[in-house]
Amino acid sequence: MFRRKPSTPAVSWPGRCFRWLRGLVLGFVLLTVASVALLRWLPPPITSFMLIAQAEAIAARRTDFRLNYHWVDWDGISTSAKDAVIAAEDQGFFEHGGFDFQAIEQAWRHNQAGKRLRGGSTLSQQTAKNLFLYSGRSYFRKGLEAYFTVLIEACWPKERILEVYLNIAQFGDGIYGVAEAARIYFGKTAAHLDEKEAALLAAVLPNPIVLKAGKPSAYVGRRQQWIVRQMRQLGDLGV
Repeated sequence: MFRRKPSTPAVSWPGRCFRWLRGLVLGFVLLTVASVALLRWLPPPITSFMLIAQAEAIAARRTDFRLNYHWVDWDGISTSAKDAVIAAEDQGFFEHGGFDFQAIEQAWRHNQAGKRLRGGSTLSQQTAKNLFLYSGRSYFRKGLEAYFTVLIEACWPKERILEVYLNIAQFGDGIYGVAEAARIYFGKTAAHLDEKEAALLAAVLPNPIVLKAGKPSAYVGRRQQWIVRQMRQLGDLGV
């Protein structure tokens, strides 16, 4: 006499959604952790910001757009270039764990006062955004930025974060990385950038499309001078 095999209970629709969502989240975590771990040693072949810029140029039918990006290792970047971006963007870079909460609070108060919007992002946050994300001020994007910042700080030493940032930061229309910026604007390698040249490049980082290193405005000139003063006050940063 044969017994009927008990039927497997059907999975409910909420249960299927939960399993699908759990698999999606797990896959995202594994993929992102693996990517950040590999980039600890490998140069990024391209970044999300570069891909977006290329897509926008194609959509606008821009035949003049060219992506200029060339990786250069840590020893191929002048100390002045390293000091300049720290002085300009994140003077507490070597002290914080990826987030400068004092700078974030100051930026929030500044923006609440109705003044020109100002960010409080660290170099670690900017590296995460430029490498993996996109521009925007939504809570979702900021959440992703915080997630990637934590991963980067956990997997990379500070020198690697600074190295990657200097190689992928935008310094002009289609110009990414300090190597291409040094070549295009000064006709030299990144290793030979002097104090004033490095400060000029750092001066355009808040908005490298409007602020031009090739044709610096009076504002860019004043910002360059301020960065040079900050570099001298900070002294030897050990980079």
